[in-house]
Amino acid sequence: MSKTAIVVLSEPKAGSEEALGRVFNALGAAYDFKQAGEEAKIIFQGAGTRWPAELQKTDHPAHTLYNEVLAQVEGISCACADVFGAEPSGLDLIKNNPVPGTSGLSSFVQLQKDGYHILTF
Repeated sequence: MSKTAIVVLSEPKAGSEEALGRVFNALGAAYDFKQAGEEAKIIFQGAGTRWPAELQKTDHPAHTLYNEVLAQVEGISCACADVFGAEPSGLDLIKNNPVPGTSGLSSFVQLQKDGYHILTF
């Protein structure tokens, strides 16, 4: 069985179709892996830490898809949430990469060591 980490970096405040397309395709990829019985996890990092608050809004076009893959969301990068002023939105804060001067980021090295392929959106 393959393992895939899907990292969302896109900026929801951009309000662009491109940003929406990135998060929609990230969620769609997670759904595809879920349907295929493959392991996948979603991590919100960088400006992408702002997405969960948007996706939880019932009128958001990706709200239903987000709820379908919510169990696959590992969390949001703690330091990125600090920098970008994102609310955890009930998700776990990931800080297994203790970058100096920060509260910690998500570790891509650990993902690779754990056998994950990494997709970024």
